[in-house]
Amino acid sequence: MKKALSAIGHMLSSVHPLVLALSVLSIVGMNLLANKSIDTGVPWLALDCGILLSWLAFLSMDVATHCYGPRTATVVSLVSLGLNLVMVGIFFVASVVPGVWGESFVDGSEAVINTALDHTFGGTWFVILGSSIAYAVSAVVNNFLNWGIGERVGGRGTFGTFALRSYVSTFIAQFTDNMVFALIVSRTFFGWTLLQCVTCAVTGAVLELLFEVFFSPIGYRISRRLLHRADVGGVQVMG
Repeated sequence: MKKALSAIGHMLSSVHPLVLALSVLSIVGMNLLANKSIDTGVPWLALDCGILLSWLAFLSMDVATHCYGPRTATVVSLVSLGLNLVMVGIFFVASVVPGVWGESFVDGSEAVINTALDHTFGGTWFVILGSSIAYAVSAVVNNFLNWGIGERVGGRGTFGTFALRSYVSTFIAQFTDNMVFALIVSRTFFGWTLLQCVTCAVTGAVLELLFEVFFSPIGYRISRRLLHRADVGGVQVMG
């Protein structure tokens, strides 16, 4: 156990703080935003506002994998997930602490709005459980698939290489994330059919991939800067 913790600490020490910060920010933010659904106007397309930040979580994983290897990237993802659960605990405490949210001051509706805000920040245990498991599984899939593709096509190459490994790994991992969550939460607690789960997983993965495509040039530039910094400092990939 002591050796494992030491290895984890060594991996994290090699990671640029910005990568870890973006990873934590994206997970905490997307879990809060997921409380608001998006009215797409299409009955079979179920989306929530978490999609506005989920791309950042996967782009952070891609950058970490590109620069530090899949094991270190997975450690970053799991540590970020752990910190998110700490924030979930803090939000839950805030939801049960006696008091009134600022946005609840609406004549005649204070109690209803205040309770709704408490429930929003307090979270639902099976949603938190499902999203945590789904993210952990998808992180492993994304990081090792991304690295594997890089090994086959030339590792740390041009933007084309970065894009190929990021797009393929992101789509498959996002599908995995959506599918695992749908099976654990939507199918079990809301009675979704298997077809609904698959449809939601595919459409969500496609839309999240579009975000990845749009922002991947930024991820590539960050990766190149971090790799240059590592080369100058003599830092080695941790794997």
